[in-house]
Amino acid sequence: MEKSQRTKIIIVIAIGIVLGGLILTWDKKAASTSPGATRETPRTGAKQGDTQLEPGSGPKGGKLFTADGFSVEVTIFEKGVPPQFRLYLYENGKPLPPTAATVAMTLSRLGAPGQLFKFTPEADYLLGDQVVEEPHSFDVAIVAGHDGKTVRWNYSQIEARLEMADEMLKSLGIEIHTAGPATIKPTLRLPGEIVFNPNSIVQVVPRAPGLVVAVNYEPGQQVRKGDVLAVIESQVLADLRSQLRAAQRRLALARITHEREKQLWEEKISAKQDYLAAQLVMNEAEIASDLAAERLRALGVQPTPDMQAKDLTRYEIRAPISGLIVARAVALGTALKDDVTIFTVADMSTVWAEITVYPKDFGVIRLGQKTTVRATATDAESEGVVSFIGALVGAQTRTAKARVIVDNKEGHWRPGMFLNVELVAEEVEVPVAVSVDAIQTLRDWSVVFGRYGNYFEARPLELGRSDGRMVEVLKGLTAGEQYAAGNSFAIKADLGKASAISDH
Repeated sequence: MEKSQRTKIIIVIAIGIVLGGLILTWDKKAASTSPGATRETPRTGAKQGDTQLEPGSGPKGGKLFTADGFSVEVTIFEKGVPPQFRLYLYENGKPLPPTAATVAMTLSRLGAPGQLFKFTPEADYLLGDQVVEEPHSFDVAIVAGHDGKTVRWNYSQIEARLEMADEMLKSLGIEIHTAGPATIKPTLRLPGEIVFNPNSIVQVVPRAPGLVVAVNYEPGQQVRKGDVLAVIESQVLADLRSQLRAAQRRLALARITHEREKQLWEEKISAKQDYLAAQLVMNEAEIASDLAAERLRALGVQPTPDMQAKDLTRYEIRAPISGLIVARAVALGTALKDDVTIFTVADMSTVWAEITVYPKDFGVIRLGQKTTVRATATDAESEGVVSFIGALVGAQTRTAKARVIVDNKEGHWRPGMFLNVELVAEEVEVPVAVSVDAIQTLRDWSVVFGRYGNYFEARPLELGRSDGRMVEVLKGLTAGEQYAAGNSFAIKADLGKASAISDH
């Protein structure tokens, strides 16, 4: 019995292949109707000689086609499985087993070649051998063989389709592009924050104790190198200046004595040892003067021979670099020690963009990678490269830190600003891509609207990599197909107005 059953199935499949050949060679006028419609209006018809002009509704809720008492009910089943054709057979209204007839169908879609469906028995129905792709908008030709007779039907089902003339396209500003190869530059966007460049921050200390008598700058002000930040009166500085003045006077006297003794020795008036003694005293005075001057320079004070006695205690604390005063810890009348930080000055010509890197992105980010840094609250934007990637992952945040050095000569970036960093991954060539602005959402699909003559029809896409400008198409559109790009939302809006989309 099993062998006999397998033989019957093989015969059914063979007859189906023959019927499929008949469909492909059958007069196309009998298999198609006008493709244009703005509403889903199923249109069906029968081959000349058949008695049925419109399909009825079958017991399974599908389209029921009948000729001479033999019926085929066409359903699209999609509960828990991809959409599939399921056909049910009847004789005078009574169910027939799926082996009682052979059926083949051809789907014709806009802009695509015919798709032949073959059917095999499955439980109480015939099951199509392919998925019925969305949208369910197509012309269908059916050929059925039963009891030695061949019956043909055809019908059309329109969905997510809209007719639009060129004049209307221009008035709506809709652009037509052609899908094709493209170079995709995938980008990774990571959050971050602007922070100070610690290599450009200087702590200002007085280096000599004293009493503050003037403070010239506040936090947030810009200073140039050499500007006087504050003035203190320092007894230590007064002592050092006094020592320098005394050493300089002793040196001047020693030089005079040395010159006199040298002249007397050259004139044979005095002994050479008197000349040598004067030279030794002069050298010692020079050393003492130089030592006193270096002590002042160590405090940031330039020794000047014309220093007045009243200015001996005045100590001017100057900015070591040009930059922004970040912090100030000094006030008038404050008694300072020589090791306390009174100002913090930061060179803002460069800042750091500190990036938060998630574990899933560790394999994408790399040193030297080009980046674009964009502020979230302003239009500030800069280019840079990744200069550091942290090797540690935070115990609480489970993220790592990376860094981009950002040029800030224009002063657009301020520490504390939030930003997004876009990293350009390796460029890749893709065979089919469309403009990102052409993608619309329809039901739960990502679609573009393909252009076919005067008609637009939704094409659900499976998308791949994107760089924000172009997006890779993995499935749903082929190279060379035209689609609506700019202002394609107008087509979606018109579809909704015309009730062009219906459930099935």
